[in-house]
Amino acid sequence: MSACIVGWSHMPFGKHESEDVESLIVKVAVAALEDAGLGPDEIDEIYLGHFNGGFVRQEFTSSLVFQADERFRFKPATRIENACATGSAAIHMGLNAIAAKKAKRVLVVGVEKMTEVSGQQVGDILIRAGYLKEDSDIQGGFAGVFGQIAQKYFQKHGDQTDAMARIAAKNHKNGVGNPYAQLRKDLGYEFCKTVSDKNPLVAGPLKRTDCSLVSDGAAALVLADTDTALSMKKAIVFRAAEQVNDFLPMSKRDITLFEGCETAWKRAFAASGLGLDDLSLVETHDCFTIAELLEYEAMGLTPRGKGHVAIEEGWVEKDGKLPVNPSGGLKSKGHPIGATGVSMHVLSAMQLTGTAGDMQVKNAKLAGIFNMGGAAVANYVSILEPLR
Repeated sequence: MSACIVGWSHMPFGKHESEDVESLIVKVAVAALEDAGLGPDEIDEIYLGHFNGGFVRQEFTSSLVFQADERFRFKPATRIENACATGSAAIHMGLNAIAAKKAKRVLVVGVEKMTEVSGQQVGDILIRAGYLKEDSDIQGGFAGVFGQIAQKYFQKHGDQTDAMARIAAKNHKNGVGNPYAQLRKDLGYEFCKTVSDKNPLVAGPLKRTDCSLVSDGAAALVLADTDTALSMKKAIVFRAAEQVNDFLPMSKRDITLFEGCETAWKRAFAASGLGLDDLSLVETHDCFTIAELLEYEAMGLTPRGKGHVAIEEGWVEKDGKLPVNPSGGLKSKGHPIGATGVSMHVLSAMQLTGTAGDMQVKNAKLAGIFNMGGAAVANYVSILEPLR
């Protein structure tokens, strides 16, 4: 690939009552530029990942990045949206601009402010990332969609509520070490596997601990072409960056296979000349625990129907053979839609520079990232490593 991450910033995710979309954008944009050692005048293009869809009234947000500094004025700025993969989509637009030699340095910001609306409204907004001709009447919004996916998987491979509880417990344990996580609490396996007043069933077999959190938050990163990055204080290069889209209707595919995810990983490995065994860690899209389970299989960690083995035998623990979501994932960190993909890249870059603190995976050399929009519809895989 022809680009590197040369600076980044990340704010804590959660409920930020005193912030609006503008202030979230400004904070991370300023911090990312400072981290990269660049000024606004040195940025050629700006991409803003912002799903929104009705979370806030301010729909046209690309130029809000300019509120960070007047020197941004008259630079091209574009808002990107691709459901829950919005942040990665914005990064890909930056990579494409650099590959096309339209830009040398690009600022990418991901943001979402989800808590200004009710829980019912959140569900109504998120279900729009499904195929409404088929999905609009599913109870529970996207939790209902993934509840149905879980039920179909159980019918094929047996009840996996135990494996899903172990995934939830792992990610909450990892999230304790993430200063940006919304829920920094080790809930434990017993709590996650047990239906209770504090952990009720939400949709199908999914309990509250199987579902990611509604969040406000933002993250940002600066991309630069490789020649420019060589002169900068840090640089994380893209060994691969692949996008694969699948059919929107779940009725047109076997939804338990996550074939778009599988194809994106295969293309990323082919492009990079690497394999799964080469990776030091993976940050994957655990919007629901059943998603992480299916992603084990789609990335090739286990055969189909055997994803439970990866969590039961500890392969994906922080000290396992392939740590998955050492950040705590969306499950612990929260899932502010437009910010999620950018966050995953920032946290992976931190791992590869040895600056991940209590999240740090020992001797991290190569990081894989999977971010998806909808039910494995928009699938993005990145493979990152230090440039030098």
